[in-house]
Amino acid sequence: MHEQINRLFCFAIFLFFLLTLTNCNSSSNSDNINNTSSAVRVMSYNLRYDNPEDGENRWDLRKDRVVNLIRFHDTDFVGTQEGLLHQLRHIDEQAPELDWIGVGRDDGVEEGEFSAIFFNRNRYELVAESDSTIWLSETPGRPSKSWDADLPRILTFGQFRQLSTGKTFYVFNTHFDHIGVEARQQSARLIVETIREISGDLPVVVTGDFNVTPDSDPYQVMTGSRSPLQDAYNSSVLPHVGPEFTFSGFYLSDDPSERRIDYIFTNDAIEVSKHAILPYYRNGRYPSDHLPVLAEILLR
Repeated sequence: MHEQINRLFCFAIFLFFLLTLTNCNSSSNSDNINNTSSAVRVMSYNLRYDNPEDGENRWDLRKDRVVNLIRFHDTDFVGTQEGLLHQLRHIDEQAPELDWIGVGRDDGVEEGEFSAIFFNRNRYELVAESDSTIWLSETPGRPSKSWDADLPRILTFGQFRQLSTGKTFYVFNTHFDHIGVEARQQSARLIVETIREISGDLPVVVTGDFNVTPDSDPYQVMTGSRSPLQDAYNSSVLPHVGPEFTFSGFYLSDDPSERRIDYIFTNDAIEVSKHAILPYYRNGRYPSDHLPVLAEILLR
């Protein structure tokens, strides 16, 4: 009788141990899944505006390749540059999981190029009334240009909430002037000031075509000691994958003048796990004259 009781007692202990181990494994697996699901895939992509003079590289012949590239990488956010309204609408129609924010730089509504931000509506929501666009000028509240800028340039941003975790963060997207040396310097200062004013302690991601290389003064403003930002290329846990340039025109080339001018910047409230520049091409041609930059990040 005593032996039977002892056997039952031992079995009960074994069963308790087994259930505890199973629950621990289940919890561990759940944590891993949650960590994976909370990763944010961010892309910066200059679409190249719809220029009829681009011939075989005109938008109508490459638009679906652009959309397919974005969707293939299951991106959560895409900061786009140069897109005209009908280009953005095409992406919106072909990628139903994406929504977007932004205005045209010429009139603050729909005229001219956008610095639009696309986001995955199934995983993120825009915090109400948080989206805005300012002009990179001495009068940022209205369509304008300043300093030696050739064209009006803008910064579009919004605060987003990750549905799986409830965490909120800011995404900024911009396109610096291609001519104005002082304009690029002043634009960098204005962006850093804007981020400091509105973001507080929240995570921040900045995407854009900055038209400067890493050895330039505007880049130093964006990543220097007075800025909360760092280049995701440098801070990625997994070292950078892909080419060292983002602009080379539509065609494959070995030209040493190819430059890295498109970036993803983040602040210290974000961990960058991966960073890549994506050199996809077909028949010797890229889908745009810029290569997309992709980063996978985690909100701390």
